[in-house]
Order: sequence, then structure tokens, then C-alpha cells
Amino acid sequence: MTQTIAEVELGPDPRTAYRDTLIELAAADPRVICLDSDTGGLENTFAERFPDRYINVGIAEANLMTVAAGLARRGFIPYVHTMATFATMRAAEFLKVDVVGNRLPVRVIATHGGLSAAHFGTTHFALEDLAVARALADLAVVVPGDGRQIGAATRQLHELPGPAYLRLGRSATPVPPGSAPDFRLGRARTLREGTDVTLVATGAMPLLFALEAASLLAGDGIDAEVLELHTLHPLDRDGLLAGCRGRAGVVTVEEHRPQGGAGDAVAEVVSAELAVPIRRVAVRGRPGARVAGQRDALEAHGVSTGAVVEAAGRLLAHTQNIDQKTR
Repeated sequence: MTQTIAEVELGPDPRTAYRDTLIELAAADPRVICLDSDTGGLENTFAERFPDRYINVGIAEANLMTVAAGLARRGFIPYVHTMATFATMRAAEFLKVDVVGNRLPVRVIATHGGLSAAHFGTTHFALEDLAVARALADLAVVVPGDGRQIGAATRQLHELPGPAYLRLGRSATPVPPGSAPDFRLGRARTLREGTDVTLVATGAMPLLFALEAASLLAGDGIDAEVLELHTLHPLDRDGLLAGCRGRAGVVTVEEHRPQGGAGDAVAEVVSAELAVPIRRVAVRGRPGARVAGQRDALEAHGVSTGAVVEAAGRLLAHTQNIDQKTR
């Protein structure tokens, strides 16, 4: 019997897992500065431990990036905190010019990624942020697909000489079955091996949908590989090509619009090297007609287990038709 997402164990709360790691890093490294934008929670955690290294600039995201750049220029390692849509929409110019343009070691911690704050309405949707982040050269871009990866991801980003963008959700999400993953920055991770089709997922809910779809496809005799792409920059070109070579097709699954996100990242590599068709499962249409939770909002706009199964089936049917015509 296929294990559904509802039956899978919940992982750690992403913001708590991150904050615990930030405090650990601050205790070991006096260069760590916490910059807040009234996100809530850091004043009761980080600020209590390190009051001299906590600055709340208020709801002023552009100023947040500029202050971070100035502190980084003075030798600190600022961690800036805001919601993903505000980090890349409101503060895009300042992130581009002040932080990334100077290759400064600022860590942008972008919470409420994708539709994880769908219940707040359209102002809090982050469906274009990865496109913006990927377009900024020298910016590391990481989207953990398992809450248990967050600590390791934060520690590894801390060691980078340049800027980084860490996209987190709002609340705990189910984690894939099995032991905690070995996170390695810039390395895709195979969760399930397969030979017929490859499902490439970015983000917690997309990863669970992909795994659930793989189980359903197996019931129909289709062997699907599941590849987690948690780092969009630097991209694991070799891992992607190895996971997609020889397959009937590739399905990308993401909590983002189809333009500029993980699907485009995969297509840029795979289409240039392999004659493999690609289908994208991404957020489509105009979300926001009604208030909904994260999973409901995703499923209503094209990202679901069923959508992944359908995309894989269409790829295989397409490949079979081509094979028959060329015989």
C-alpha cells in the first residue's frame, strides 16, 4: 500500500531548526550578526543570548540589505531575516547591488517560501523568488527538501566566502522515510533509483509528491528515479546528467512558477547535453482566489502527486509513440 504524505512523520519546524543552528554558529563565531525585519521569534531566541549582535531594522527590507552589506564590509557575517517574497521583490535592487554585486558574505534567510504562507494571501506568496535569486551571479541558492537538512545546510553556507540565499518554509512538513539525510552543498541527492523516468524535486512538499508518485508509478510497472535538487546554485551538473541519462523523460517538481525556477535550472543542463524530453510540474494559474493551506493551494494550482504521475505517464506515452514511428 502506498504511504501518503498524511501518514509520513512530520519533520522539525524549519524556523526553529534554523534558529537553533544560528545560535550555535554565533556561539562559535563572534562575526555572526543577526539582522531582523520584525519577523517574530528571533527577539526571544537569538537576542536573549547575544543582545549586542541582534539588530531589528523593522519592516524595511531594502534597508535590511544595505545595513547587512555595510556590516559585511566591516568583517562581520550578517544573517538577514525576512520572508522570501520581500527579500527578492521589495529588496531586489539592494540585494543585487549592495550584497551580490560586492560578493559580500551575507546570508539571506528567506522564510515562508512558495505557498507555505498561502493562508496569509497573495502578498505573502513567494513564487518568483528562485528566478530572481538564480539570476544573481555568485549567490548560492539552497532549498532544503527535508527539515533535517536545515542545520547542515546553514553550517555549510556559513563557510562560503560570498553571499547565500536559504529558502525555508513556514511550518513543519513531512520528511521522507529513512534516516536523516547527509546534506552536501551543491550535490543532488538520489532518494530512489529507477530506470524509466526521473523525477527531480526541489522543496519539501514537491519532494514528498515525487516520492509518492514514484510509489504509484511502480504499481503500474514504471520504475521512477527520484532526485532531490536542493542546491540551485552551484548546480550539480554531473549529478543531474547521471540521473537523467538513458531515461524516457524527466519530470521536474517545484513550489514555484515554471519560469526561472528549478525546472529551468534542470532544462538548461539536461537539454544542452541529452536528448531527453522534460515536463514541469509547477504552480500555474492565478493563486489567491481563496484562502487555503499550503498543500491545498499547491494541489489547486497544479502541484500534486497526481500531476507528477500524469506528467510521467505522458512522457512515457510520447516516447513510445516516437519509438513506434521510427521502427
